[in-house]
Amino acid sequence: MALHNAPLGKASEYPDRYDPSLLFPVARDENRRRIGLNDGRWPWFGEDLWQAWEVSWLRLSGVPAVAWAEIRFPAASPSIIESKSLKLYLNSFNQSAFSSPEQVAKTITDDLSSACGAAVQVDMKSVDEPGDAFGRPQGYELIDDEPVSDVVYEYSPESLSASGEVVTEKLCSHLLKSNCPVTGQPDWATLMVSYTGPKLDRAGLLKYVVSFRQKQDFHEHCVETVFTDLMAQCQPEKLMVCARYTRRGGLDINPWRATEPTQDSSGRLVRQ
Repeated sequence: MALHNAPLGKASEYPDRYDPSLLFPVARDENRRRIGLNDGRWPWFGEDLWQAWEVSWLRLSGVPAVAWAEIRFPAASPSIIESKSLKLYLNSFNQSAFSSPEQVAKTITDDLSSACGAAVQVDMKSVDEPGDAFGRPQGYELIDDEPVSDVVYEYSPESLSASGEVVTEKLCSHLLKSNCPVTGQPDWATLMVSYTGPKLDRAGLLKYVVSFRQKQDFHEHCVETVFTDLMAQCQPEKLMVCARYTRRGGLDINPWRATEPTQDSSGRLVRQ
């Protein structure tokens, strides 16, 4: 569907009766062509992990129930789901009755799988469960204090470089910021890079991260751009790139792409 028809950036009514037609898919192909992937294939495994913190419906007794959900979209799906449309869709459960959390999860699973064109995994979570949040992804080294003298705020893949001995490192930065391509609103994230290969120049990586500051793109597209840039500029043997984005409208989106099948297991960060 054309993005100008999406609800993002427009005044919207918030329906409270179940309505799967609210979901608005956006094809991934255009962005992948933009970063040089023109043949329908891509050099990664991955998924987009969404955390939905405002899920509610009515029990059959009429008493409301609340939960939060982890939603995993495979990176191979033909489409992503525009975030405001997902928020509107989840709000449509608010005054609709379901027999159990399992029925809600199955309904969401079926609807999202149909909309994005691939099997989606939905795990419903109790809001009463204790949980831990981390300031920094566990096992990662922060690069945000590396000395950078020539900071730029325009997308700069040429800032990336690697050389010397092959190392295995996990690096992160809290300074990733991009802007929504529709509304211009800022999107904030912690970027995680785990790799084996020639040693990355950390100052150059930090400069590259900062260069996204005025870039307009969706979360998923930013992560795919970082992945392809690192592969092209630094040629690691193994690579995983993940961005843990801050919450907006009760949703956060956390895409990861990797050279091997794995899963982002960093846990929720304090900004989420």
